[in-house]
Amino acid sequence: MMFEPSSTPRVFALPCGVDFPRALVEGLRRRSQDLPPEALARAELIVNTSRMARRVRALFDGGPALLLPRMLMLTDLAQRATLEGLPPALPPLRRRLELSQLIAKLLDAQPDLASRASLYDLSDSLAALIDEMQGEGVSTDTIRGLDVSDMSGHWARAQAFIGIADEFTGLHEGAMDAQARQRQVVLNLIRQWQDAPPQHPVILAGSTGSRGTTLLLMQAIARLPQGAVVLPGFDFDQPAHVWSGLDDPMISEDHPQYRFHKLMKDLEISPADVRPWTAASPVSPERNQLVSLALRPAPVTDAWMSEGPQLTGLDRAAENVTLVEAPSPRAEALAIALRLRQAAEDGQTAALITPDRMLTRQVSAALDRWDILPDDSAGQPLQLSPPGRLLRHVAGLFCKPLACDSLLTLLKHPLCHDGAGRGDHLRQTRELELSLRRNGPPFPDAQAFAGFETGRELTPGWTAWLSACFADQHGAGTLPLTDWVDRLRSLAERIASGSQAEGAGTLWDKKAGQAALACIENLEAEAPFGGEMSARDFADLLGALLSQGEVRDCDAPYGSIMIWGTLEARVQGADLVILGGLNEGSWPEAASPDPWLNRQLRNQAGLLLPERRIGLSAHDFQQAIAAPEVWLTRAERSEEADTVPSRWLNRLINLLSGLPEQGGRDALAAMRAKGRQWLGWAETLEEPAPIPQMPRPSPRPPVASRPRRLTITEIPRLIRDPYAIYAKHVLRLRPLNALVQEPDALLRGIVVHEVFEHFIKEAQADPSLLTAEHLIAKTGALLDIHVPWPVARILWHTRIRKIAADFVLAEQERQSRAKPVAFEAKGSARLNPLDFTIACRADRIDMDDRGFLHLYDYKTGAPPSEAQQKKFDKQLLIEAAMAEEGAFEDLGPAEVARALFIGLGSKMKEVRAPLGEQPPAKVWEELRTLIGAYFEPEQGYSSRRMVHRDDIAGDFDHLARYGEWDRSATPQPEDLT
Repeated sequence: MMFEPSSTPRVFALPCGVDFPRALVEGLRRRSQDLPPEALARAELIVNTSRMARRVRALFDGGPALLLPRMLMLTDLAQRATLEGLPPALPPLRRRLELSQLIAKLLDAQPDLASRASLYDLSDSLAALIDEMQGEGVSTDTIRGLDVSDMSGHWARAQAFIGIADEFTGLHEGAMDAQARQRQVVLNLIRQWQDAPPQHPVILAGSTGSRGTTLLLMQAIARLPQGAVVLPGFDFDQPAHVWSGLDDPMISEDHPQYRFHKLMKDLEISPADVRPWTAASPVSPERNQLVSLALRPAPVTDAWMSEGPQLTGLDRAAENVTLVEAPSPRAEALAIALRLRQAAEDGQTAALITPDRMLTRQVSAALDRWDILPDDSAGQPLQLSPPGRLLRHVAGLFCKPLACDSLLTLLKHPLCHDGAGRGDHLRQTRELELSLRRNGPPFPDAQAFAGFETGRELTPGWTAWLSACFADQHGAGTLPLTDWVDRLRSLAERIASGSQAEGAGTLWDKKAGQAALACIENLEAEAPFGGEMSARDFADLLGALLSQGEVRDCDAPYGSIMIWGTLEARVQGADLVILGGLNEGSWPEAASPDPWLNRQLRNQAGLLLPERRIGLSAHDFQQAIAAPEVWLTRAERSEEADTVPSRWLNRLINLLSGLPEQGGRDALAAMRAKGRQWLGWAETLEEPAPIPQMPRPSPRPPVASRPRRLTITEIPRLIRDPYAIYAKHVLRLRPLNALVQEPDALLRGIVVHEVFEHFIKEAQADPSLLTAEHLIAKTGALLDIHVPWPVARILWHTRIRKIAADFVLAEQERQSRAKPVAFEAKGSARLNPLDFTIACRADRIDMDDRGFLHLYDYKTGAPPSEAQQKKFDKQLLIEAAMAEEGAFEDLGPAEVARALFIGLGSKMKEVRAPLGEQPPAKVWEELRTLIGAYFEPEQGYSSRRMVHRDDIAGDFDHLARYGEWDRSATPQPEDLT
């Protein structure tokens, strides 16, 4: 026999700091060495994860040769259910889809309960709750019987809805929920063992019993004649009175040893009855004792005062422990990366353990500079893989009208058009992008694609492919889920194959593509149970499904450098263990809010408390910190605020600080000193090389290269920022238009100018149309043509409506003075004797009976004051001077009687040009002087010479290296050739 007969349930354990899989295998070998060779083969070994199974098998494979035990995982027990006549498990996705339909109806009936965007989060949480109820053996009747009389109405509604949902999803014939089925399998197995106990060894190893079904199985196995349970990370140093104080789950659930206490209590055994599985000792018994005392339950932390002075060997406990308290997450990640690099150079196996995925990405990025690719157990989320991104972007096409950014995101995706003609596709995509940036439209359609093809030699069928795949995909109504999935798959495959090939391209290739295809096929199989939904709901559903998948597709991971989650750390060991991100909210992770049952109701029902997850994390921490060499790292500040140290790290620091006579403070100081040394090296590595700052530029190009023509709108820029004129006219640079076109001030100005031009012309032809009502109607008609944004149309229409009456009254007064003779009139005049032309486009010119001109300029923003016009904004003054110089051929030279800015903002405002103080002849001479100055070789085009405000950004400030200098810097002339 492998085990001697025992009157008590047989429970073994291994302490923290022992390589659990290795010790498990050694214990099995030792117990079977005096037995026949087939004895071990008769043993049944049940482990909790596939990683544990792989590690155990690898250790057995390392020799010596043996007949191996039969190895099962907990989930493999479900295979017995089929033989026992139980129905198959209900697909989880089907349950989720049915619950989402129920919750959608609930949100429609009670919109105050939650937002529509939380539909699938609510369905996930409700499905998890029902699974938990089934796993813990809590019936719907128990939920209905909970006392919610002294709670808010929300909990009463949630209580009733849980019962309805559970009954609804329990109506499936020929299928069971996975958790209910697993529990029934275990119950059937226990009943079978009670009738005919197995005589061969049955060993369950590595589980903590955190789930009710697993706990039942552990209890049953421990009572078998040759059964045994092997617990990981058992605290043999914890005194008996501390174990007895863990009875109340409301205050003890978050303790790392609580689940073991619950198991022992149910088995009616004491901690003394738990025997070591092997004689293997932890790496540092002193460290285990220190951590055990630090993690005592809150009600008994007074034990620090009584037991703390009895601790010895604190210097040995902290000898191989480094504490890194970094000023920022980046500094933390870089320090970790430096230590991992050192481990790789020294041939150590090293593992970073953290639930903080942002930290792992930062560490991976820092390691990349040394070409070290760590073996990340979490892989890449499926939704962030190339196929996952493509599918989400395609689903987004159904949700809103096609915009330029959405179109180009897909066209530039590496899986788009990846068959024949990929190079031509990318070239044509670049041309299309430039065309959309320059000419629009903001929402491309089939007509826009056809217009783009005109005059270009494109790949045959490319624009037809664009129209078929991207135009008019937006759907406003609801469709059955089956239709949405069919549309998604067919459209994604057509986009991937491109215009020159059939099939699906490489969309479903490699690991990520295969995982995405499996997700889509699963969704296709269960779609009939999804009912009807909107495009937005379908996109949310797809994103939620893809977010649950992971893909491990590393190119060539550096085998000795690993990144683990807490689950992987339970079954594997390393020479160096780095516990990263030790802040509250990260480790332990903040408990996710439960919208269905609060903490008190969960305790009443016998369900797991939110602290259970914290207790599991605490147990992971207690096991990991017992490694041969340990780093404890945290960032003192995140991007937003100061952080709070993890409660376990805080306890450890406080305990050491309170034991000065035992050397606790010295040990803590040594841990911190080692951490500061690595942080100093990380800071040195990040220190940038000194780069000389550029001076404030004032380039002086040859006179022959200087501009010979400017518009009057560019004169204020020449005065305020000459460098912008240099960049535009000498270097011939143009800012790239924004890809996402918006209803900005430029478009508003163009549209408003057109509105008033049409209105005045029509009123001139028919004076009866000079009314506010006609102006409002004309505005609406032109906005519908030129402004495709509904919100902007409404806003701009409202502004015109507010000023319409005032504008009409002022217009009647203007037309009593003079009659319009020109709109958007182009003019130009030469500045003699300079070889220079000044050009303009006058918004409106009126002429009175005496032949005098009246100039009007519409401003959708705030018109410049008279003081600003005298110094800088001379646009209208120069226009008046040009009119008197005969710049407008159809009008000839004529005296300007009045020039006026008409402000068309939230209220109408008129600002006169100071023609009396700045007569046209004087303005013309000043303009000649200004232009003449830039024909002198010594005159440079200084950057930001007289900007209105420092916070106004120019189009070419980055080219001038603004920021390396400020306005107090002296311009540095530079002669150009």
